Amino acid sequence: MAEAVQEELVALAAIFCGQDEWEVLSQSETDGTVFRIHTQTEGPMAMDTPLELVFHLPVTYPLCPPGISLRSEHLTRSQCVVVQEKLLEQAKNLLPEPMVHQLILWVQQNLRHILNQTEAAGSGSEKCAFPSSPAADDGLWITLLHIDHMRAKTKYVRTVERWASELRLTGRLMFMGKIILMLLQGDRSSIKEYLLLQKTSKVDVDSSGKRCKEKMISVLFETKAQTKHKRFLAFEVKEHSSLAELQKEFEAAGLQQLFSEVVLGLVK
Repeated sequence: MAEAVQEELVALAAIFCGQDEWEVLSQSETDGTVFRIHTQTEGPMAMDTPLELVFHLPVTYPLCPPGISLRSEHLTRSQCVVVQEKLLEQAKNLLPEPMVHQLILWVQQNLRHILNQTEAAGSGSEKCAFPSSPAADDGLWITLLHIDHMRAKTKYVRTVERWASELRLTGRLMFMGKIILMLLQGDRSSIKEYLLLQKTSKVDVDSSGKRCKEKMISVLFETKAQTKHKRFLAFEVKEHSSLAELQKEFEAAGLQQLFSEVVLGLVK
């Protein structure tokens, strides 16, 4: 698989060879590859809409879909979220083959159709955006949440992923034994909006199976991001089999002190 992915990267670099069309943002054996592509839609009905796409290919790609972020000054935030979700749905249909170029062709050819479908339901007016580089977002905040339990785990996780996508939040939902932690990164206002959703929506079920609100979530830590902190490029769900694995997750994010001072206290 690694050879096939490398061949795909070489092909993409050759295809998007114009000025500023292709840029590798990061590449490692543990976190995979992150790159940015600038392109635009095709065809007379698409009105040549410029698109900026960031793909994160984890080490397990293409056995799993890539992470995808989308930005366009010609689209609203709501439209960006819808198009991004459609891209992720399309990616699942293309598993387990390298798929980035197919996804780009698909969004180039189908953007206008997607937008026409969403216009009937209405859309927001705020332009969607993500920073041009991880260090460029001066308003980035980090929040660590502790969730006591999840009875309806599959539905709960799906809801959390949807909220994170809609609010342009990145981070990790981490499970280790009975411990459930969530690291969120994004605008402080978006994190507060997430917490409001988390506490006011019926996201889980009680012991009798009835839908209920989350009453036992707690904020363990909140701070403005510093240069030592890693910027997450997507929201991912992680299952850790040991405390050591969980520790490595925090260390990779530049949050070693947070793990020692806060997280360890949950397992004692």
